[in-house]
Amino acid sequence: MRDLVRRVDAATPPGRDRALDALRALAVLGVVLGHWLVTALTSDSGTFQVVSPLSRMPEFTPVSWVFQTLAVFFLVGGRVAAAGLAGARARGTGYRVWLAVRLGRLFRPVAVVLAVWSAATLAMVLGGVPWETVHTLGRLVLSPLWFLGVFAALTAATPLVVKVHPLWPLAVVLHVDVIRFGFGGPGWLGWTNVAAGWLVPYCLGTLWARGGIRERSAGRVLMVTGVPATVLLIALVGYPASMVGVPGAAVSNLAPPTLAAVTFGLAQCGAALLLVGPLRRSLRRPALWAAVALVNLGAMTVFLWHQTAMMAVTLLGRLAGDLTGHGPLPGLHTVPDGHSWVLARMGWLPVFGLALLACVAVFRAYETGGRRPSRSRRPAARKQVQRA
Repeated sequence: MRDLVRRVDAATPPGRDRALDALRALAVLGVVLGHWLVTALTSDSGTFQVVSPLSRMPEFTPVSWVFQTLAVFFLVGGRVAAAGLAGARARGTGYRVWLAVRLGRLFRPVAVVLAVWSAATLAMVLGGVPWETVHTLGRLVLSPLWFLGVFAALTAATPLVVKVHPLWPLAVVLHVDVIRFGFGGPGWLGWTNVAAGWLVPYCLGTLWARGGIRERSAGRVLMVTGVPATVLLIALVGYPASMVGVPGAAVSNLAPPTLAAVTFGLAQCGAALLLVGPLRRSLRRPALWAAVALVNLGAMTVFLWHQTAMMAVTLLGRLAGDLTGHGPLPGLHTVPDGHSWVLARMGWLPVFGLALLACVAVFRAYETGGRRPSRSRRPAARKQVQRA
């Protein structure tokens, strides 16, 4: 382990901003843990359905405030893309080459997920699995992919986005919500916010890359404006308190993004900017940096396979429970309707983590292009950390 830590630290370019990698890792892991906590697979009459504890336990809502971290991912994405594009231009690298490298890291692992689950879906249909169960499992796998499409589109538009101030897309979100909720406008208009809403933190990231903001001062401003704005929108205007979708709710803050989701995201971005300095100091420790670097090397694999890991544990657990006569296992197959379910669910999180590690071990090579750090290939190791 010490040798691995030394190799990762030696392979890291001296000028790399390690805090950005830490923020990206925190954002991805936040989404993963959030999904594992607010998604329950329950069985009824031989079929599986998704049940959210948020619909039965409103007091569980603060979980969505902690683990809905997509705004931080878009903030870091904008920062890295704008800086990378500027560096590519300085080296004489064309836009198409730069974009192909950026998007290749995203879409190679996506193609593998789609191929594996297409085969799994065919096998389930031919094996007589109820269509409702097939639909439920497929939706859990595919639903997180929407944000990768938005992220890819914003990445492709980076040469234009760097010229846009974050206040412009924020104004679009504000006007769309006023028309939707204030004047009874059409519901489809809200889907404009899928682009505009996530463009706000992405533009903030590109502004950060251009030196247009100071981390600590901007972080304070975003916190002291974003937090009160979100509270007022929830308490006085009537936006949902949950920052993720709740089955059966009339309005979702996430599908499509609302003004409350955007102001909440700005508060998160403010917290992230305030963390940059302490993270840079902490990540000088080789062991801590090695952990962050290893998460980033497989970040997309972790994101794409975390639902599969949860479903595999759930389905295997149900099979084992039926074979041993124990039936549905608490926190895994039972309806999330009480605090005992939450405690039981916490106990299953390490099991989900082990299943996810197995998925990462199998599929990470598709994200990194098959390169693995080794003693004999130190330049390759350096290139792999740079690509992450």
